[in-house]
Parts: sequence; C-alpha cells; structure tokens
Amino acid sequence: MERLDDATVTAGIEGTRWRREGDRLRRTSRHGDFRAAMAFVNAVAELAEARNHHPDIAVHWDTVELTLWTHTAGGVTAADLELAGALDALPGG
Repeated sequence: MERLDDATVTAGIEGTRWRREGDRLRRTSRHGDFRAAMAFVNAVAELAEARNHHPDIAVHWDTVELTLWTHTAGGVTAADLELAGALDALPGG
C-alpha cells in the first residue's frame, strides 16, 4: 500500500471530524459514559476486523480517540481514508 501525498490526505479528510497530526489521522468522540464509549469501540473493532485494517484506540471514560495510519507505509494510505469514512458512518460515530 502506497503512502498518500499531503494534498490527497487533506482533501480526503475535508469536511470530516478527522484531523491530521503528522503522518497520522486522529479523531476524538464523546459518548456520554464508559459503557457507551465501549459499545462504540466494539463497533469499531468489528468494522476494523472485517476490513483487516485496524486503528489505534484510546479510551478515556466517555471519550474515544482513534488514530489511523498504515505502519508499513509510514503514513496515511487510501485504506486509512476509506476506514475513516466507514468509522464516521457507525452509529455513535
């Protein structure tokens, strides 16, 4: 998988809740309480497993932070942008 250039990444996340931080995409969402945050994380896990592309996930009680990047490419790839869009479409996403 090939790393995308800066312009493509910027265009790919325009109008979304994702932000670029260096060679990664990040998104933070609040879910009201720990149980709801974990329900969202479980939905993320199911989607990631189905696509065989996995975000880094941090949970802080009611807040979930997702980080996307392709380790083997050393940055953001088309797979990351596709997963970002799919994650945004999840209930609670």
